[in-house]
Amino acid sequence: MSCIFDSGAREECGIAAVWNTKIKTSSDLSEAARTIFYALFALQHRGQEAAGIAVSTGKTIQVQKNQGLVSAAFSETDILQLQGYAGVGHTRYSTTGASSRQNMQPFCIETQHGPIALAHNGNLVNAPELRKKLLKKGVGLSSTSDTEVMIMMLAASDGKTWSERIDACMREWKGAFSIVVLTLDAIYVARDPWGFRPLCIGNISDKTFLAASESCVMDTLGCKNYFEVAPGQVFQINEDGIQLQSELPKLEHTSSCIFEYVYFARSDTVWNSASVHVARVNFGRILAENHGVEADMVIAVPDSARSSAIGYAKGSGILYDEGLSKNRYIARTFIQPTQQLREQGVLMKFNVLPHVVRGKDIIIVDDSIVRGTTIKHLVRILREAGAKKIHVRIACPPLRFPCYMGVDMGGLQKLIAHNKTIPEICEFIGADSLDFLTVEELQSALFEAGATGEYCTACFTGTYSVDVSHTAEKDSFE
Repeated sequence: MSCIFDSGAREECGIAAVWNTKIKTSSDLSEAARTIFYALFALQHRGQEAAGIAVSTGKTIQVQKNQGLVSAAFSETDILQLQGYAGVGHTRYSTTGASSRQNMQPFCIETQHGPIALAHNGNLVNAPELRKKLLKKGVGLSSTSDTEVMIMMLAASDGKTWSERIDACMREWKGAFSIVVLTLDAIYVARDPWGFRPLCIGNISDKTFLAASESCVMDTLGCKNYFEVAPGQVFQINEDGIQLQSELPKLEHTSSCIFEYVYFARSDTVWNSASVHVARVNFGRILAENHGVEADMVIAVPDSARSSAIGYAKGSGILYDEGLSKNRYIARTFIQPTQQLREQGVLMKFNVLPHVVRGKDIIIVDDSIVRGTTIKHLVRILREAGAKKIHVRIACPPLRFPCYMGVDMGGLQKLIAHNKTIPEICEFIGADSLDFLTVEELQSALFEAGATGEYCTACFTGTYSVDVSHTAEKDSFE
């Protein structure tokens, strides 16, 4: 029994897993890999740097990983060669560790208990400490990713079962982690006790079970019943179905990432009982009610701000129209790994509809301003297209502090709102006016959408749910 790596030269994060018992008696042993492929395709918005799939036959685990978009990372031949009835998958943008081949997921290793593969969405804030402990024990590390630290800890754990080993390690991991773990006998699905990142689990049929980062995947692939994994829970999936294995003691306060609603999640996702689209519409409506300005039309920065722009139009009574055209084949510029790539992406990504905006006072709604690169360019090209006045409204508070829980916003010096006041940002981007939601307004709009639980707002306030004082920089392990 071994771990077979496919290293052929054919070459946030989202995670997915599937267990399909019926494949054991099927002639098409690639069906599990194909299901994961489609799941990752639905999670493409969570990362475009690389994608990987690991599948199990019950005797071996085979892995295929490549850089690029999901559609480019796997050919039909790749899928056909990934034979197995269970598997896990990952689509990546890097938060700890560089955007390099050795950091691609899933990680797969041989252990004394058999091979395992692990895919992870999130970021461990105590990865430097855990990494040092492993190195002192003589454990060799081949990458600079916190995910490798996690899988090595699982391999060295003293638990009698994989459920016990996962439970034991989860008590040492600090930060954000939604994980799927593939063994020869089962798949394990677990979520950190703070509940930072989303994770769903359910069944497509009585023999096919699926887990994924967002509920939109479950809907797309026809899950009849699914539910959100609660913070601290560990589930096992095998031919007997889905079973809760363990649950960490509940924390006094959970801390789901509010930025999932602002930007990261797909609009058709439901998380913590709230529709992402409905929440974003509420963000826009409250923007109009509390931070309104007179104008001829409302336009959105497509696509993640469209729901908020619709909400702004409804709240203000101002016409909504499409003022920008988007090249949908350009990856999301916010989660590109370098500033140079972000700037090139912005130039290629958007174009103005001049006949719509010419001679008009425009309100342009965006979901957030991180570095200011995108919105500054958009204000400029709108002016060049003939817009008279350009008012910018942002459907979240100013991003003033880094995220250490799995969203690569960069350090303090890269966050424009950390270094500039709102009037200074307005001058920098060249707008006629600029305003943001407050933290209180954002939370009110979210709970009005039906959201449950408590939320991390550290990127706005600097108040973190866990100690981040020893967190490593993204490339510090390189």
